[in-house]
Formats: sequence, structure tokens, C-alpha cells
Amino acid sequence: MTLFLDPNRLKRYDTELYKECGNTQKMIKQYALYSLLTLFSAFAVAEQFSTPTDRVKDSVDKVITVLKDKSLGKEERWSKIGLVINDSFDFRSMSQSVLATNWKKATPEERQQFVVFFSQYLEDTYRTKIEAYTNQKVDYVGETIRGKRAVVETLIITDNAEIPVNYKLKNNDGNWFAYDVVIEGVSLVNNYRSTFAAIVKNDGMDGLLSDIQTRINKYKASQKTQPTTENINEDS
Repeated sequence: MTLFLDPNRLKRYDTELYKECGNTQKMIKQYALYSLLTLFSAFAVAEQFSTPTDRVKDSVDKVITVLKDKSLGKEERWSKIGLVINDSFDFRSMSQSVLATNWKKATPEERQQFVVFFSQYLEDTYRTKIEAYTNQKVDYVGETIRGKRAVVETLIITDNAEIPVNYKLKNNDGNWFAYDVVIEGVSLVNNYRSTFAAIVKNDGMDGLLSDIQTRINKYKASQKTQPTTENINEDS
């Protein structure tokens, strides 16, 4: 699945990787695949939000708007959702937290490859869940800010349950980006941290990258065999 990156964040990441690698040609090769993606978002300007809750609400509202647009085909709908997700999450910080001490042990190239693979894997993993939206209500029930970190508490209201979903955010250059999602008390970052740590321990970073790539390929293969379904209810 294609990833879409905010050009401003891409430039900052280019600078970080350049400092780590010290090799311009290597950096250019690593980002060759991003050149086309940048065209899709070259004119996008990061919006300023006064509070972390405003940031989360804006992203959630944009995703819901896309989901309710029945004029969009399945792939077009997900492409638009992918834009929102990649503009809202700090996948580098998330990847660093997931790998924990293994982040420091990894080479710059391994770190970059992990960020790309992990963000793509998350999109694939949660795509079906996001597309299963059927007009549930989202309530914003709390916000805690400590310096450049914040937690936004929400509740997803269904017909027979209230599901707590909390977003952890950090302030990067005046903009809030999510770096973890806690669903019913279970942290996405912590969940993957333990799983990936075991793989790295047994098979190294190469084994982890291979494992994630295999998961991505399996997901893509499964999508090719599934019929296209449109299950988004229209809400007046």
C-alpha cells in the first residue's frame, strides 16, 4: 500500500538521515520511492491547531467524512484516509518507541526501512477496522498536556458499548502528532514492542524487517481475493 508523507515532515526526516548517514547518494537512493508520493502532497500545508484535542478531532472528522462519501471507490477512499493518517502520526517517534533499545542498535538504513515498513503495516492492519465504520459517535472526554506531550481521551459510542480510545501526542515544531493509540487500556506501541523485541532477539533486525514485509505481502494477497464491499451507512 502506498504511503503518503507530509513534505515538511519529509524534509525534516531527510535532514536527520543525512546527519546519520553522511552520504548524499545513499540518502537519494533511499528516498527515490518517495519522489512520486511528494507530488501528491507538495501543496499541502500543515494546519495549526490550538489544542491536541483540536488536532485529533480534525483528523477523526476528516476520516469520517471520507468514509461517508459513497461516491468514492474502495482504493480512492483508502488513499484519502492514508493521507490523513500519515499527516497525523509521527511514525518515526512511534517506531523509535516500538523498537526501544533496538533503535539505537539499528543502522540508519535499518531505522529508515523499519519506519516505512511499520507505518505501512499499521495502515494495512487497521484498514479493515476503519472501513467497518457504521456511524458510531466519537465523544472527546478529556485532555492532559505536560510540556510537549499530551493525551486526548475519547469514547467511541456504539449501540451497545462505549469503547475508550486515548491518543498520545507530541508537539513537533508547533504541530501535534500522535505517536501511540491506547484502545481499551491496551497500548499499540507496547503491544508491538514486546512482539518485535522477541523477533529481533532471535533473528536480528534483518529478521524483523523480513517478518513485517511478509505480513504486508500476506495482507495484500488477501485483499486481492476478497470482493469489494461497500458497508458505509449514509448519515443525513
